[in-house]
Amino acid sequence: MRKLLLLSLALVSPLTFAKTECTSADKAQWQDQAKFQENLKSQGYDIKKFKVTAGNCYEIYGWDKDKRKVEIYFNPVDGQVVKQEIEE
Repeated sequence: MRKLLLLSLALVSPLTFAKTECTSADKAQWQDQAKFQENLKSQGYDIKKFKVTAGNCYEIYGWDKDKRKVEIYFNPVDGQVVKQEIEE
């Protein structure tokens, strides 16, 4: 049984476990979290949850200015969107 489990895990694509990586820059170069969130709010985002991910991203869950549900990963250094999911 254990061998079957190990075999099935070995066959799963490594991409299944891939995390979104945003930056390798030192955290001293990152934008201030509170200011970053305020900037997003000024653009019309309604942030339900904000977190720093294991892949060094600022991630938000909430709604954009058009009231669409979003999950967005940002590079915390330059603020660029790295990955996003929008629910229409």
